[in-house]
Amino acid sequence: MKKKRKTYSKKKSKFSPGILVLENGQVFKGIGLGYEGLATGEVCFNTSITGYQEIISDPSYSGQIINFTFPHIGNVGTNKEDHESDKIWTKGVIFNAEITNPSNYRALKNLDIWLKKNKIVGLTGVDTRNLTNFIRDKGAPKGTIETNRNGKFNIKKLLNKSIRWHGLNGLDLAKNVSTRYKYNWNNLKTWKKGIGFEKSKKNIFNIVAIDYGIKKNILRYFSNHNCKITVVPCDTSADNISKLNPDGVFLSNGPGDPAATGKYAVKIIQKIINLNIPIFGICLGHQLLALALNAKTKKMKLGHRGANHPVKNLLTDKVEITSQNHGFEVVKSSLPKNVMITHKSLFDNSIEGIRLKNKPAFSVQYHPEANPGPQDSQYLFDQFIKEIKQNAKKKRY
Repeated sequence: MKKKRKTYSKKKSKFSPGILVLENGQVFKGIGLGYEGLATGEVCFNTSITGYQEIISDPSYSGQIINFTFPHIGNVGTNKEDHESDKIWTKGVIFNAEITNPSNYRALKNLDIWLKKNKIVGLTGVDTRNLTNFIRDKGAPKGTIETNRNGKFNIKKLLNKSIRWHGLNGLDLAKNVSTRYKYNWNNLKTWKKGIGFEKSKKNIFNIVAIDYGIKKNILRYFSNHNCKITVVPCDTSADNISKLNPDGVFLSNGPGDPAATGKYAVKIIQKIINLNIPIFGICLGHQLLALALNAKTKKMKLGHRGANHPVKNLLTDKVEITSQNHGFEVVKSSLPKNVMITHKSLFDNSIEGIRLKNKPAFSVQYHPEANPGPQDSQYLFDQFIKEIKQNAKKKRY
């Protein structure tokens, strides 16, 4: 007999006045929600209309305050199954409309209660269109959110906090969000309606995933492909990775400046490349692979964050609608001759994918595992498994 699913909590925390102060002195007033307190970070916007729980729990948002362009955030509540990480690293969230009671069969908690539990400071009732236009024109600013019950704010103090915050340039956040210890993934596959999470019963391929801020759904997709996944800390040496005898190495997504993380990650990746072990990178992993190939990265004026980004596959001439979350990019002119560009953004022509011509290594800037959202790019996991099989055949001869 199936267990009866618990109904969601209808409780709401008591709302308090709230305020956002940007580094240029611009002030946005609203109503506080979630955790009452103060948070400083880079204010970016996300255009997704679904998947807010996955977005907020994505470790790649460490150090950032997310302004959601879709006004109705929270209408499907939260659950225990859509977390991308065990700990929430996002600094804060900004919504336009008040959170309503959830209307979804999977909902267990009101988003406001969930934010409070995870100590995420939030602001609602904000003119998010105005804030988005500012970010679009000026780039992602530093900002500080504060909520308190008395509604009294020291704007000068909040402005100074925003100005003095170091920002993401030159900041290695991967070490903050990465696992501290090596562990084996639990073999859970991607979620299916009416079934939930099933366990993979086969471990045909041995994958080592370097954790720079890995999302759980990436691990689930590898389980879909009958992989045993060992997740290791971001600074694990190439020798220790090699001792695990991987069929392939995955470079995960993550937050912060790739050049800062690259100070220790580049040498590790270069050694793995020289061992001829197939490599697949996503997002920060894509940028770190490029750095390991002697390319350069730079901060974007306007990052890519949303579930509707068109990307052209230059090898097939097909267009994929992708989910993205990044504020840095690979500099096209810095790529060496032995690297080909495989994908490009149709928004701004920035690089969305690369491949090493003479080694089994490739990467993409976007998120092929993102659910809910477009599933146009799941073939990349198939491609990685295919390269692992081809590499295994070469070893036999």
